[in-house]
Amino acid sequence: MCGISGFLHFASDRPADRQRLAAMTDVLAHRGPDGSGYHVSGNLALGHRRLAIIDTETGQQPMFSADRRLAVVFNGEIYNYLELHEELARLGHVFATHSDTEVILAAYRQWGLDCHCRFNGMWAFALWDAIEHRLLLSRDRMGEKPLYYAIHDNTLIFSSEVKGILHYGVPRVPDFSLTEIYLTLGFIPAPLCFFQGVSKLRPGHYLTVRDGRLSDVCYWDIPQTEEAAMLADAPAVHERFEWLLRDSVRLRMRADVPFGAFLSGGLDSASIVALMAETGSHPVETFTMGFEEKGYDERPLAELVARRFGTRHHAGVVAPDTLEDSLAAVLHHYDEPFGDSSAIPTGHVAAHARRSVKMVLTGDGGDEVLSGYSAYQSEKFSQVYRQLPGWLRALPETTLALAVRVAVGSPRFALQRYRRILQTAALPFEDRILLKAACAPRPVVERLTAPLAAQLYPVRQFIGDLMAPCRYRDSFYRMMYYNLKLTLPEDMLVKVDRMTMRHSLEARVPFVDHRLVEFMSGVHKEVKMPGLKRKSALRSTVAKRLPAELLRARKRGFVVPLRVWFRDGRNLTACATLRHRSGCGLDLASLDGLVAANAAGQADYGNFIWMVLVYLAWFGQS
Repeated sequence: MCGISGFLHFASDRPADRQRLAAMTDVLAHRGPDGSGYHVSGNLALGHRRLAIIDTETGQQPMFSADRRLAVVFNGEIYNYLELHEELARLGHVFATHSDTEVILAAYRQWGLDCHCRFNGMWAFALWDAIEHRLLLSRDRMGEKPLYYAIHDNTLIFSSEVKGILHYGVPRVPDFSLTEIYLTLGFIPAPLCFFQGVSKLRPGHYLTVRDGRLSDVCYWDIPQTEEAAMLADAPAVHERFEWLLRDSVRLRMRADVPFGAFLSGGLDSASIVALMAETGSHPVETFTMGFEEKGYDERPLAELVARRFGTRHHAGVVAPDTLEDSLAAVLHHYDEPFGDSSAIPTGHVAAHARRSVKMVLTGDGGDEVLSGYSAYQSEKFSQVYRQLPGWLRALPETTLALAVRVAVGSPRFALQRYRRILQTAALPFEDRILLKAACAPRPVVERLTAPLAAQLYPVRQFIGDLMAPCRYRDSFYRMMYYNLKLTLPEDMLVKVDRMTMRHSLEARVPFVDHRLVEFMSGVHKEVKMPGLKRKSALRSTVAKRLPAELLRARKRGFVVPLRVWFRDGRNLTACATLRHRSGCGLDLASLDGLVAANAAGQADYGNFIWMVLVYLAWFGQS
């Protein structure tokens, strides 16, 4: 786990500047505090910051092949490096280290650009082939590790974070066309970036640069099984699923440093801890963060899991007065606006864990891979609800509308969610997606972005472009495609990477092992969710070992009590101060009503206020 940077001038006679490379690379020191390395040769520059997890003695980078033909800088881990090392040794390759980095060099030498298909891991690497005069930039299948690039000054520039590219000298110019996408989704998806001229390499892609020409190649994508061919044998699916998850955990426990696990009160992280406890020979170190607000606090459930599996458990609290510090961390480490508020507790639990360990396993990705979000229940419900006659559909809608008027507090917010489900059930899939993704009513986003309307990339068009290759007709599978292609790589995995690397902590995510993703994407919806039972494959296997209280608990997620926090006078003052931010392109007058409604407890707009707060504060940076 590390940070990488570099550049390649298209003019072969233009020498690379080592000082510029050092500036790009050292700004990533939080990603790799254990050392740095630089390689400058002719028009090429490769930089590396190291967080040593595997082969801590001899894994320094940049790393070269014995004949110096190949040079690589690598961020991530190749979990099956031992198996590949053995296979490549049989094929005649000689190794000087025990690192997974050297395995990448040998795999490229043996299989060329097809080497990507041999790796099980998370990675972003840059590999220079001096014979081919070709630079290869590669990103893992699911997008666990980031890689940004830009063409500027007749040069290709790349880095693990945008700040590395900016330190080369690329101008910091916002791309206002992406504002509506951000204010709806809460993030900027690849290949887009909020800085003009900067792009993200997409998950499952590699980029080659040769003689000034770029070629972007997709080497892996989400498999789309014919709906009639979906696996429907539940016992066989459960058996295969458990083996794959167990093997994924086993591979991700390979490390030469102390490690542990993030543990919430949910099924996914608890199941990972259960498998770690069964696989390892020492008690698992587990880490939990809770909230003072009991409705959001999962510490009691996490404690039950910790006691069940005899872990060394560590728990902390995220308080409302940390909001300002959390905002500063999000602005610095995400570089572009990022509005997922669960980054706040993720940053806190990462800091907590780093005091004891250098690497953690997490339960992220379980909802996407297992189709476990409540939205999948909504999709199955909607398919039935749309078949009812109009007069029958009107009854619950009218009843809920009346109930919302008289309810207060948390029941009111719950009723509002149920009402939205009924109201959106008959809409086209893309419209339902937009309504589910947004944290504020569509008219509010439109009024906020009205000054930018002429230049916007409409979020509706973006969703249409994203879903165009999707061949599924059933909305359940279309939702699966949407989550695996968008929310998992562009939101969940980005959140975890930036907040853990902020504290020089490596995070490994067993649920996104590509073998597990490929297998579960071909499982029939009635096996994944018989009736409305979520995560049946997990509940029928690993989760049987978990405490009954956790199995009965309602799904919460890593949710921050923002609607409560934004009633706090100090946080409202911060909102009011940013309310006058100029140059952001928004009509902020339309925000006042939402802040007032949230403060009065009439609606829950806490997450949307946070998203706008991040956006406004981003423009306030020097």
